[in-house]
Amino acid sequence: MPEIRAEMRLPTQQLRDDLPFFTGVLGMRLDMIYPADDPEVAVLSGHGLRLRIQKGAVEAPGTIRILTDDVGAFPARRLTAPNGTRVEIEALNPPLVLPATDHAFVVRRLADQAPWVIGRAGMQYRDLVPSRLGGAIIASHIRIPDGGPVPDMVHFHKVGFQLIFCVKGWVDVVYEDQGGILRLHAGDCFIQPPEIRHRVLEASDGIEVIEIGVPAEHVTEIDHDLRLPTPYLRPDREWQGQRFVHNKGANAAFHPFRIPGFEARDTTINAGTKGVASVMVVRPTGPAPATKHDTDILFTYVMSGQMTLTGAGKPSYRLTMGDAFVVPPGMATQYIDTTPDLQLLEVTLPGDFTTTVL
Repeated sequence: MPEIRAEMRLPTQQLRDDLPFFTGVLGMRLDMIYPADDPEVAVLSGHGLRLRIQKGAVEAPGTIRILTDDVGAFPARRLTAPNGTRVEIEALNPPLVLPATDHAFVVRRLADQAPWVIGRAGMQYRDLVPSRLGGAIIASHIRIPDGGPVPDMVHFHKVGFQLIFCVKGWVDVVYEDQGGILRLHAGDCFIQPPEIRHRVLEASDGIEVIEIGVPAEHVTEIDHDLRLPTPYLRPDREWQGQRFVHNKGANAAFHPFRIPGFEARDTTINAGTKGVASVMVVRPTGPAPATKHDTDILFTYVMSGQMTLTGAGKPSYRLTMGDAFVVPPGMATQYIDTTPDLQLLEVTLPGDFTTTVL
C-alpha cells in the first residue's frame, strides 16, 4: 500500500518570522523548506500533526489544539503565531469534572411528545431530563425500531457512572474482559464502568433501553486497536473503582423498599459501584405515605402501569408507561392511586442515603 501523508496548510507573510515559533516554541521539526534562495514553503511535523506553512496561501490562520501530558512544557496555554494561527495547549487526559447538581422537580411525560433525535450508531434518543440538572446527569430513552446488526465500533465513555437498563426487547453487547457476547433482556441491566471498552452487536426489533450517564456531557472515544471479545474473563476487574455488572431480572427476589407500601429488587449496582449509585426495580404492595430523601439525584422511570405523583407545592401528575420524574432532596412527595401492574425503575446517586417517612 503506498505511503499517504496528509498536511494542514497555513498562510504566512514572512516565513522567517514563523519558523522560530513553530520549531522553538511548539517544538516541531522542520522537514522541508524551499526554494533555498528565498523560502516560501516550510513543512513541519510534531504532536501528531504535519503542517505546510506557505507564503500567499488563501486559508485563514486557523486554530491548532495540542494535547499533551506536559502542559507546563509550553510558555502559556494560549499562544498566537506570527502568522495569526492560534494555539491552544490542553491536557491529553483531563480529569473528569462532575458539575454541581442544579436540583429541580422534573416530570417528563411520553404524552408530551418530546422529539426523538438520531444519535450515535443510528439509534433514536428521547431526553428524559431536558435540564440535565445543570449538567449533572443525562437520562435517555433509546430505541432501535428495526432490529438486526448495529453499526457500532469498539468504544468507551469517559464517565463517572453509566447504566443501561433494558425495558423492551433484547440487545447483544460484548465487553472488555467479560467473556463472549452478553445478551441483555427486558428487565436486565448493565453497569458500564468508566472507560470499559465495548461494542453493541445486534438488537431485536423495537429494542428500548434507558441509559443514565454522569455527567451529562461526556466524551465517547473509539478504540481502533482493541479487538473484542478479549481472551480473558476477569469478573473482578475494576475500572476506576467500579466493576462491570450484568444483572438479570428473571426470578429476582423482591424485598421491602425504602418507601412503605412498595417492594423492590436490588440490581447489585450499589455494591458494584461501591456506593456511587443504586438501581432498584420497584412495585407496589399497598398504600404508601409521603416521604422525602437526602440523596443528590433521584430519577424514576415508569416501566409499566400507572400512579399519581404528588409533590409539596406542585400540581399532581398522573403518570403512565414511558414517563419519568426527578425528585430533589428534601422535597416531600407521595406515590398514590397505583395500579397493580405498576413497575418503576429508580436510580439514585449516591446509592446510600436516608428516606424519611412523613
